[in-house]
Amino acid sequence: MLLNETVAKLRELKLYAMVQVLEQQLSSFSKNNLSLEDAIGVMVDAEWASRKNNRQRELIRRASYAIAGASLEDIDYRPARKLDKALIARLGSGNYLKENRDITILGATGAGKSFLSCALGMAANRQYLTVRYTRMPELLHDLALARSESAYLRTLKQYKQVKLLIIDDWLLYAINEDQAKDLLEIIEARHKRASTILCSQTGVKGWHGFIGNSTIADAICDRLAHNSYEILIQGESMRKLQGIHSEG
Repeated sequence: MLLNETVAKLRELKLYAMVQVLEQQLSSFSKNNLSLEDAIGVMVDAEWASRKNNRQRELIRRASYAIAGASLEDIDYRPARKLDKALIARLGSGNYLKENRDITILGATGAGKSFLSCALGMAANRQYLTVRYTRMPELLHDLALARSESAYLRTLKQYKQVKLLIIDDWLLYAINEDQAKDLLEIIEARHKRASTILCSQTGVKGWHGFIGNSTIADAICDRLAHNSYEILIQGESMRKLQGIHSEG
């Protein structure tokens, strides 16, 4: 009776991993001469691991990656790409996130910018940090829609507060002054407070021509240029070499 009551209480507390261990391994506790302290330790460890795993899965789900399952371990380091393996490993450790520094990933279409950015995001999730992936056209559309629905400040706050914001397809085309102001609002709020990864086909010097207001362009570029690691991916298109569903 006492065991049934204990199981019921654990279920009510949503300690499902502890319930599973208790039900499946109760007999082994006595067979293996486990002490009460060790038995409780086994149950607590199971619950702790379960909650950590659930938390990580939820962080990955909320990030909305373009490439699910991207991993730093799967990066192709063939010589033609000229990737700095030591730098990527260092970034994968997450120090740049502690320092609130940014990353700019440069390369032609299909070079693997999206894959690398998602892999870095996944590495941050493994450290239980919040990540949000978006393409710049989607970001600007999201903000424009939010403004029309009187949800602009709330939506803006979501982009400001996430620990790592990944913006893919950064400045693929020219933007107007209102859109430039939206970007500056986000970049300014995150500057030295959180980290941002930008995936672009052009370097900082080429961004001015895509931003409708030169003053805003200077402000955006200044904040990103002096606080950012730069990764240039060279070589042939990874879509061509490996297929569109692999590293891209």
